[in-house]
Amino acid sequence: MTIATDSYRSILDAPEARFPLSLGRHKSRIRKLFHASLVTQWDPATAIDWNSLDASSYSQEQRLALRTRWSRRAWGEYGAISESPALQIRFCHDRLGPDAALYFSIRSQEESRHAEISYLLAEKFGGYIDAPADDYEGSVSTHGVRRLALDADAPVECTVAALVCSAEQIIFNVFKHISQITTHPAIRRVYELILRDEARHCAFGWYFMADRMPDLDSAQRNRIRDAVATMIEEVELNGYQLAWLAPESEASRAQIACDRILWEAGLGASIEELEAPVFISSLREIRDRMKREWDIQLPIFHHRKTGKI
Repeated sequence: MTIATDSYRSILDAPEARFPLSLGRHKSRIRKLFHASLVTQWDPATAIDWNSLDASSYSQEQRLALRTRWSRRAWGEYGAISESPALQIRFCHDRLGPDAALYFSIRSQEESRHAEISYLLAEKFGGYIDAPADDYEGSVSTHGVRRLALDADAPVECTVAALVCSAEQIIFNVFKHISQITTHPAIRRVYELILRDEARHCAFGWYFMADRMPDLDSAQRNRIRDAVATMIEEVELNGYQLAWLAPESEASRAQIACDRILWEAGLGASIEELEAPVFISSLREIRDRMKREWDIQLPIFHHRKTGKI
């Protein structure tokens, strides 16, 4: 998400003003998410049957595909780790009460688990790949959320709507689809554990926005619409989550080929023919829900692979 540097003002430059400090329960639905996360934590080292993942039982092609797939997942999850602290700072700066900040403290742990188990899976099958190829990095390197969260001139609702109610909602739907077609028990279990966490992440976004929207004017709603549209157009439709949406390159074709190998073997991936309907329906559901609940009308999106959505 591109932000003009000449006008950027960070909340980190403002003097700290935390007092009076209130720690009571203000948003009960969000506080319940926090407590649910506390009692459903899991350890990547013991959460699955690692002995059932004997690398020698897979072909060289499958091992490379698994390394590639889970390294790519780790890159995305690692980026998510730093989103939560940025938003925690923003929630405190805007004096929004303790519930959102408390929840995002546990969200950091959840995203860390997702990154760790992705890394461990890549290592299991021959070694984690520590960086994307140069011609693929632009799709997966960043989506600008940390910068947006700290932008003093961007309402915090822009960040939550773009990151959670659009990007995380899309990946939740895609992961749900993948979990349903994955036949390997341990890998399917990984998706189920991540989905359980992501369900709470998505719920937080919609709960948070439901509380905030009544107080926002039309100009602020337009800012939210633009932030969500930018996330979808410049991040999601650029292949951040789904390799087949990335610009054509040798690296993106390699990623797509690896996903097909894993799909054919039931090893935790899907293909364009199956993911495209999930992605398209997700965008339509997000558009319909934002119009119905927020009175925000998202634009029509276009991609060479999907046409108009």
